[in-house]
This record gives sequence, C-alpha cells and structure tokens, in this order.
Amino acid sequence: MCFRKILLVTFLAVLNFSCGSNPEKKKTLFTIKMNNEKGIYKLGDEITASIISLENIPIDSVTYTLQAKKTKGTTTLSFTEKLDDEKLGNHYIKAQVFYQGNIDTVSKKLLFINDKAPKLYSYKIIETYPHDRNAFTQGLEFHQDTLYESTGKNGLSSLRKTDYQTGEVLVKKEIAQDYFAEGITIINDKIYQLTWLAKKGFIYNLKDLEKTGSFDYNQSKEGWGLCNDGQKIYKSDGTEKIWILDPKTLKEIEYIQITTNKSVKTRFNELEWVNGKIYANTWQKDGIAIINPKNGALEAVINLAGLRNQVKQHPDLDVLNGIAYNNNTGKLYVTGKNWSKLFEIELVE
Repeated sequence: MCFRKILLVTFLAVLNFSCGSNPEKKKTLFTIKMNNEKGIYKLGDEITASIISLENIPIDSVTYTLQAKKTKGTTTLSFTEKLDDEKLGNHYIKAQVFYQGNIDTVSKKLLFINDKAPKLYSYKIIETYPHDRNAFTQGLEFHQDTLYESTGKNGLSSLRKTDYQTGEVLVKKEIAQDYFAEGITIINDKIYQLTWLAKKGFIYNLKDLEKTGSFDYNQSKEGWGLCNDGQKIYKSDGTEKIWILDPKTLKEIEYIQITTNKSVKTRFNELEWVNGKIYANTWQKDGIAIINPKNGALEAVINLAGLRNQVKQHPDLDVLNGIAYNNNTGKLYVTGKNWSKLFEIELVE
C-alpha cells in the first residue's frame, strides 16, 4: 500500500471514530415536580413546585425563578405562588439546586391561560364612508380628526394622510418597491411604519410626512401591526407575541403572549389602542380580538362576519384589516385590504 493510501485509511479511521463517538451526557440528578402534572394553570390557580432528588442526594437549598421573580434560597425545597399578575402564555420555572458544594439547574415548561372564555360581540353599522379600493390596508390610525393609512405590497406600498369622510387622499408618500409596508402608529408627532420581511421600520414627521429615519427589529423576525398607549409602542409579528418597544430607542424590551382560556393564539395583524385595551385584527379571520396589554389575555372577540359583503366585490378584494379609533369622538372605524368602504361601527354584546 502506497504512503498516500495509508494516510487516507488512517484519516478515514479517525473520522469514523470521531463521528461514532458520543460524549457522555450529563447525568440528571434532580427534577421539578408540579402540583399540575400537565403544567397548565389558569389565572387564580396556585402553583406549587418541589425538587425531587433522583439519586437521593441530600439538598442544602433551592432558589426558584419564575418570570424574573426570584425566591431566596429555601431549605423546604418547595415553591408556592398564586397566578395573579403574571403574564400568560408559555413560560419556564427554573430551579437552582445547591448540594454538597455543587449547583445544578433544572427547569420545566409551564402554560398560563386565562380563567374566562372571551366575551363575544357583534356589531352595528352606524355610517359608511368611501375608501380607496386600491389601498391594500395595513395600518390605520387617527390623529385628531385626520386619518392616516399605510398600504402594502411591493411597488404599491405607501403612507397616506386622508380625509376619512370623503375618502380623499390628501398626501401620499410612495415607499420604495423593495419594501412591503405594514402597520403604523403615531406618537410624539412622529409616524412609525413597519415593513413586513425587511426587518426595518421607517420614521416620519407627522406634519409633512417627510421621512426622518429608520429602525431595525432586534428580536422579532417580521413586522405586522403597531399601536401605542401614549408611553409605549406595541408591535405584532405574526406569532403569539406582541412586543413592547421603547419609544426612544424602538428596541423590543419585552412581550406579552396572546392567550385564551384554552391556548395561545397567533397571527395578530393590524393593532389599535382603544380605552386601555389592544384591538387586533386576526389575519384571515372576520373579527377583532380585544387583548389585555398587561398579561396578554384575549378578553373578547368582535365578530364582523358579513361586513366584507357590504363592499364592492372584485378580484383583488382581500381580508378585513384596519382598525382606527377616534379619541375625540369615541368612534370606532374598520376597513379591509382593497375595500371600497370605511365603516363606523358600534359594538353589540
């Protein structure tokens, strides 16, 4: 066998040994036992956790962490907490176990859900107004009595200032065709506009709609809807999460997860802040979810079935998307993608 063949055989033998070898996994010494074996808890439930030693190793103390709440070291090895002001959704309880001069960390996944089924609302049409049927509505928001709108699709995206009563577009800013525009919100005399997949948002002066800057997404992968409470900005990304942004840096600092009394929900699109709650279109659904911004509880659903039949039917007609609340009048307006009408509606429980 020539020298090259010897080297090749040796290399393959080493490679085979390396690929076939499996480093020994760390042995599990402890586990967390919950009072609910499925790990599912409703608001108001009591959560109890305890540490079990799988090797009968004496434990000195345990420190538990749940949603950034950290206990002091406990020698009773157990943890009890009432689910009241915690955020809903998927979370982990973590335990640091101190034993024989060592520390081990174990965790268990939990699901926190609401304790009540969502209320159901229908609607009553109060008034209808003309709306540009070529507008692929992605964001809708009032400032004073003027309606601002973001429209989507590559090559058709825009930011608009409109007269909602006549449907007239007063000012229109085209967006570069590389971008698919999404939701908007207005705070501190600035308009913030998302894009869908570019992981970038734009900033405009409210007065003249001139673009003054941009911002990047730091954790979420997509941009869907925006709203604000006057202090913080809320951003949906198509997942179960609604991110809370620092209005100064526009960084995503935390999030809530939208949750009913049964499960976590996703695909929340255009957002609007209405009397302390987040109103959210659900993509491909003829309805609006009413969400508690403190914990993510989906508290109510507005069934808007049939509203789409009230607009001009055409090949480009798309889903319900667009919620605008006029703080001056207390009136609520909705429309959709390529809808010919804007509706003022009243909720009916």
